[in-house]
Amino acid sequence: MVWRRRNKKIKVDELNPDEIIMDVHNLPSFDRQQFEGQIERPISKRSLSALSAIIFLVAGIFVFRLAYIQIAKHDFYTQKSEQNSFDAIPLFADRGVIYDRYGTELVWNTRDEQNQITRRSYTDAHGFASLLGYVSYPAKDEKGKFWQEKTIGKDGAEKEFDTALAGVNGRKLVESNVAGDIISEGAIEPPIRGENIYLSIDSRVQEALYKGIKALAEQSGYVGGTGLVMDVETGELYAMTSYPEYSSQIISEGKETTIIKNYLKSSSRPLLNRAIDGVYTPGSIVKPFFALGALEERIITPNKVIYTNGKLEIPNPYNPKLTTVFRDNANHGPVDMKEALAVSSNVYFYQIVGGFGSQKGLGIANLEKYAKLFGIGQKTGIDIGGEREGNIPSVEWKAKKFPGDPWRVGDTYNTSIGQYGFQVTPIQMVRAIAGVASRGVLQTPTIKKIDTKPSGISVGLRDDIYDAVHAGMREGVLSGSTVALKNDTVHIAAKSGTAQIKNNTRVNSWAIGFFPVENPKFAFTVLMEDGPKVSSGAIHAFKPVIEVFASNPELLQ
Repeated sequence: MVWRRRNKKIKVDELNPDEIIMDVHNLPSFDRQQFEGQIERPISKRSLSALSAIIFLVAGIFVFRLAYIQIAKHDFYTQKSEQNSFDAIPLFADRGVIYDRYGTELVWNTRDEQNQITRRSYTDAHGFASLLGYVSYPAKDEKGKFWQEKTIGKDGAEKEFDTALAGVNGRKLVESNVAGDIISEGAIEPPIRGENIYLSIDSRVQEALYKGIKALAEQSGYVGGTGLVMDVETGELYAMTSYPEYSSQIISEGKETTIIKNYLKSSSRPLLNRAIDGVYTPGSIVKPFFALGALEERIITPNKVIYTNGKLEIPNPYNPKLTTVFRDNANHGPVDMKEALAVSSNVYFYQIVGGFGSQKGLGIANLEKYAKLFGIGQKTGIDIGGEREGNIPSVEWKAKKFPGDPWRVGDTYNTSIGQYGFQVTPIQMVRAIAGVASRGVLQTPTIKKIDTKPSGISVGLRDDIYDAVHAGMREGVLSGSTVALKNDTVHIAAKSGTAQIKNNTRVNSWAIGFFPVENPKFAFTVLMEDGPKVSSGAIHAFKPVIEVFASNPELLQ
C-alpha cells in the first residue's frame, strides 16, 4: 500500500502512526458521536520530552527534601516531636439566651476568668429553678485535656432545648513546647453561637405564684407546693413553679457541695419539679369532670335535686348488721348540680357516680372513661422531661393491687371524690380544667412561646352541658368553698379540693379554675402538699396572681 504526501509517494512502512489524522475525508464512515478517544492532533516528541523532564525534576526535589529532613535535620525534628505537641483546642460556643415571653432575660452568658468557657447566669427572681433547670460545664482531666467539651443542659428548659441552645464549638490548632508554653496557634473552625429561646412564661405571673405558694407553705406548715397558669386556647404556660426550689446557679457551678448535698438529702425534695413529676391524691377537684359525665350520660339534669344530710350509709360488706358511713363536709340539704359544685357536696357525687337507692350512678367504668377523656391519669405531652402518669382506680387496678378483694360500691364512692388510689399530676389537672373552660378542647401544654394557635383535641361532649358546670364553679367563688378568690376585676370560676393522706393525719390542698368566666382565657392549678388538717387552703396561694391580672388587664384581652 502506498500513501501520498503532497503528491509524493510514500511507502506504508515509512509512515509514522502519529502522523495519521482521521477525519471525514480519509474515513467517510467515521461516526463522531459514537467513536470516542480519537486522536485529533498528535503529541510531539518534544512535548513528551519536556513533560518527562519536569516529572524527573519534581521527583528529584522531593527526594532531596526528604533526604534533608530525614538525614540533615533528623536530630532537630526528633527533638521537636518529643518536646512540642499539637492539640486541637475547642473554641466554646456561646450558649443561647433564654427569655420570657416578653423578652426579659432569664438565663444569659458570662465568660470565665480565662475567657474560655461560657458560664450561665440565672435570674435572681424566685420560682424559676425547676422551669429553667441547670447545666454541666466542660471538664478537664488531670492533664488539662477536656474530656467533656460541651456545656450540657441537665434539667428543665436547659435540657429540653439543649440542642438549639448549645450551638457548635469551633477548633483551633495549638503548638506547645515541653514546658507547656504556646509556640503558635491558628483557628481552624470558628464557633457557632446557640439559638435564643423565648419561653411562654410571664415573669410577673411566675413570681407572684411562687411567692403565694411559699407564703402559704410557711404560714400553714405545708411541706411543698406547685402551681401552673395555662392559656386555654394555646396550651402556653404563663407560669409553672415548684416550692421549695434549688439554685440553678449553685447546681451548675457545683462548688458549694454542702448546699448541694442538703438539696439531695432534704425531705422537702427541692429538686423535684412537683408540677410534672409529683403525683398526688386529687380530692374533690375531680368532681367537675364527673358532673360532665353524668350530664352527658343523662343520668341527671342540671336541675336534679338530691337531699344531702351530711352522710350516706350502706350495709357493711363484711357484716350486714353494721353500716358503712360515707361522710360529707357538711349537711347541705337539698342541692342541684350548681349548688353541689359550689359547696362541694360529697353525698351528691356519691349518688350520681356510685348510685344510691333509686338514683342511678355513672359507674366506675364510666368514671374512668370521663377522667381519661380529659387526660387525667395520662401524660400531657408537655415539652419538658420527667412527666409522670398517675392512676385512676378501676376494677382491673384493684384486682392487681388487692387480689381476691372484689370491687365494691364503696370503692366507687371514694373514687368519686378523688380518693382511693386516685393519683394525678398538677400538669394533668391544669390541662383538664382548661378543657372544661374551652368547652371540650384539650391543648398540649408547652413552656415555649408559640406563634400559631394549635387545633387541640376535641373531647366530644355536648356543648350545653358545660353551662351547669361553669355556673357551679362560678357560684363557688361568689358564695361557696372558693370565695377567697372573689375579685371585682377578674371574674373567676374555681373548685377546691382536700385529699386525706397519711392515714387521715395530713392533707393535700388543691385549687383549680379558669378566668375570666365570661370568656375563659386562662386556667390554673395550685397544689399545696402535705399540710396539717386544719390549715388555709390552696386557693389562698393564688390570690397574688389574681392581683397581677387585675393590675394588667391587657393580659386578659
